[in-house]
Amino acid sequence: MTRATIARPKSPSKITPAPRQIRTFRSAVNYLDSLVNWERAPRLQYSPSNFSLARMNRLLSALGNPHRSFKSIHIAGTKGKGSTATMLAEMLRASGFKVGLYTSPHLLSIRERIIVGGKMISESAFAKAVRAVVNITAKARVPKPTYFEVLTAAAFHYFVTAEVDIAVVETGLGGRLDATNVLAPEVIGLTSISRDHTLQLGEDLSSIAKEKAAIIKKRIPVVSAPQVASVKELIREAAAAVDAPLRFSDEGVDFSYRFEFSRAAGRHARICMTTATSRFEHVLVPLFGEHQATNCSVALNILDALKSRGFSIDDQQAISGLANVRLPGRMQIICEEPRILVDGAHNAASINALMRATGQHIPYDSMIVIFGCHKDKDIPGMLRRLQLGADKMIFVSTGSPRSADPAELAAQYTESSGKMAQVAETLEEAMRIAVSAITREDVICITGSFYLIAEAMRKFSTQPL
Repeated sequence: MTRATIARPKSPSKITPAPRQIRTFRSAVNYLDSLVNWERAPRLQYSPSNFSLARMNRLLSALGNPHRSFKSIHIAGTKGKGSTATMLAEMLRASGFKVGLYTSPHLLSIRERIIVGGKMISESAFAKAVRAVVNITAKARVPKPTYFEVLTAAAFHYFVTAEVDIAVVETGLGGRLDATNVLAPEVIGLTSISRDHTLQLGEDLSSIAKEKAAIIKKRIPVVSAPQVASVKELIREAAAAVDAPLRFSDEGVDFSYRFEFSRAAGRHARICMTTATSRFEHVLVPLFGEHQATNCSVALNILDALKSRGFSIDDQQAISGLANVRLPGRMQIICEEPRILVDGAHNAASINALMRATGQHIPYDSMIVIFGCHKDKDIPGMLRRLQLGADKMIFVSTGSPRSADPAELAAQYTESSGKMAQVAETLEEAMRIAVSAITREDVICITGSFYLIAEAMRKFSTQPL
């Protein structure tokens, strides 16, 4: 495979820290933390000045355009991106490809975002990749790159040095202005699109869908999850405008799924999908929930689309890779006594999917939900969905500057549901309240924000992390 030459690090200018400051993993993380990080900003203005593809292209050009040196798959959507990307990466890896995987956010370590061959980037390799970006940023005088831009460039640089055959890349926010939207992918994936980041992407589904669909490229195959009618039509128009072949995972293929129980796998979903070039039968979905059956079907359709791009993929060999899928923070039991379930659901659709999946897969008498979210989310929509599954609600801060006020969340919940709720100042206090109210057959569910569940995993997990 032809690979672009990576530019050799040169002396930096005064606009970035001296390269000698980035010698270790900790110094690399400290450098990133010194940059503008829109994931943590209390207010986020979604504009070309804050999210600049011109700046990203300039940075990558100075670095030798590493993103042009490997094949890629680009995935956007509101929910299911990480699940779909991970399932796809593991199936490609089982097919014999050396696969890079770039996702966000991380839970416990920033290294979770950059994976090659199923393994997180090492601390030393992470430091080297960030140092390479800092050196070239200084030389090229790239003005004020953001946390996500530098991290994305470092990931692409690492994928080249690791000589990946293909990378599965998830967007960070939106799609149109996202730093990952510099790729020329083999296939584009769109997972379920719903309301999220409404302050940045728009209040209505059409505005949000336009931002996501803006990753569609000329004549590049597009695979989309099932969408509501208005979103489906918008995606069709976006694909037609650039002559991009489009398929929806629920159209034009023979697809079905069912739930079943076995001693070996417990409660789980199996899917069958047949196309003109692929036959996937009784595939065990490795993650809980009806929504994960949909995500898995998108991954399988992308796999099928890759065949039309010249990739040699054996169906059964690929399916075997699903057994290796591990996705922390999604429908994960982190403690058995008491039973603590964590999930990164952070919009109305994903909260609804969580409530349904919990009922399908986890037997319990009652559920106590500890909930915190960011203020830019669809809070009324999430609170409505929580009413359907929660027997008791405890609201808490996420610990982020963007956190919604837990007292205000409790007031909104009580007003809309007529049910009482409690407020805790800390996650530890929320857990004390929850533990005092449960029996052995109950479950404590912590959800609403990846920040919140990361804290829960650090403090309360009895499972290997």
